[in-house]
Amino acid sequence: MRTPVVDKVVVHMGVGESGQHLVDAEGILGEVTGQKVIRTYAKRTLPSFSIKKNEPIGCKVTLRGERAEKFLTTALDIVEKELRASQFDKNGNVTFGIEEHTDFPGMRYDPNIGIFGMDVNVVVNRPGYRISKRRITKARIPASHRITKDDTISFFKDKYSVEVI
Repeated sequence: MRTPVVDKVVVHMGVGESGQHLVDAEGILGEVTGQKVIRTYAKRTLPSFSIKKNEPIGCKVTLRGERAEKFLTTALDIVEKELRASQFDKNGNVTFGIEEHTDFPGMRYDPNIGIFGMDVNVVVNRPGYRISKRRITKARIPASHRITKDDTISFFKDKYSVEVI
């Protein structure tokens, strides 16, 4: 029960505009992850960026289980298994970016589409964390069972051979 596990991996591509550019990003993200893509919408109007409220501006995918593990190993290989300590938050989550989708195996550059980057968010928990999320008889996670930044860093060093700078 003390061993951390990867709860989920959320992969996000922020395009900043709707239209063909967003459709291309959805296709790439679906191909890279092998899962259905969901659109994300603007929360507020930003006239300086020509963004209106509720306009589709990005896409994301949530991966769990074996797919999450497989994608995470591939993504960490792309960033050369180096993460900064500032990329880990106090609750044990990790966020890093991938600059080009063409770094993934099997992906090629298409001049009509361009190059897209993506953000990878990894949520790490211990087994038994569900008690804070369930509908019936919710309970708090005791402080001794919560995962910390140091726990996550050691987990990534041991399981994925990641070097934390």
